[in-house]
Amino acid sequence: MGEVAALFQRLDWLSLLDIGLVALVFFIVLYLVRDTQAVPLLRGVIILLIVIAILGNTLTLPAFGWLFQRAIPALLIAIPVVFQPELRRALERVGRAGWWLNQSNYKADGIDRVINVISLACQRMAERRHGALIVLERATGLENYADTGVRLDADVTSELLQTIFFRNSILHDGAVIIRNNRVLAAACILPLTSSFMSDRRMGLRHRAAIGITEATDAIAVVVSEEHGQISIAHNGRMIRRLDAQRLETVLRAFYQLDRQSAPPGWIMWLRQLLGIRSKPKAVAESTSAKSNTTPSRRAADG
Repeated sequence: MGEVAALFQRLDWLSLLDIGLVALVFFIVLYLVRDTQAVPLLRGVIILLIVIAILGNTLTLPAFGWLFQRAIPALLIAIPVVFQPELRRALERVGRAGWWLNQSNYKADGIDRVINVISLACQRMAERRHGALIVLERATGLENYADTGVRLDADVTSELLQTIFFRNSILHDGAVIIRNNRVLAAACILPLTSSFMSDRRMGLRHRAAIGITEATDAIAVVVSEEHGQISIAHNGRMIRRLDAQRLETVLRAFYQLDRQSAPPGWIMWLRQLLGIRSKPKAVAESTSAKSNTTPSRRAADG
């Protein structure tokens, strides 16, 4: 008991800060890998290390200790290889967390017109069951993905989007990337998400929309070719079964046109670093309005 008391007496504010920083590092690492395929691998590594530590401290095993010491360098090399997707996602998230250090890549001027055009085009394509995947670039550049498609550099119009995603069009099989309120490229190839999809009816367009929003801060709008439903993906999450009006509301909420209600910059930085996803107020109001729809109104809408 006296040793414990002496240990606490030697603690000062610098030691507490040191312990707090180490705990924060472990918390961030565990938070970044949660709900990913790295969780069972990390659990297995921890269990293996605990078993090895118990055997090394309780039993005298010279050969086993020698083998473990020689295996540590190989283990340090194997960890980045095994956890490569998670480490890359974590580093990209850390890089996006410093968005306040740079100027944004998208222009606030004219975004209202682009949102109206996208909502109108998605409504018409949903009525005709034409599949579509539209990606709006934000702070993170999408140049690598734009290089996989056909460069256009054209004004965003409803007619252009409908023409691109027409079934007989050569450019319909892929994604359209919009940068600075202009169509940058079409027929672009996007990364597919490796997360578990609870709804098997969601196809490659939905997986690509979630995948690009997991890797970047872009916003992806999807029109299902099979069901004619409109969905929007952001930050690795998807909101489905939207109409044109709700799509427009959600897009405006994601672009946060009302900057006055935004939290301080350091809170936004911490949220972006930890991947904390907050539901925009406009989205919540839209969802609440949808849930409060009367049965007769639902029947009329159907």
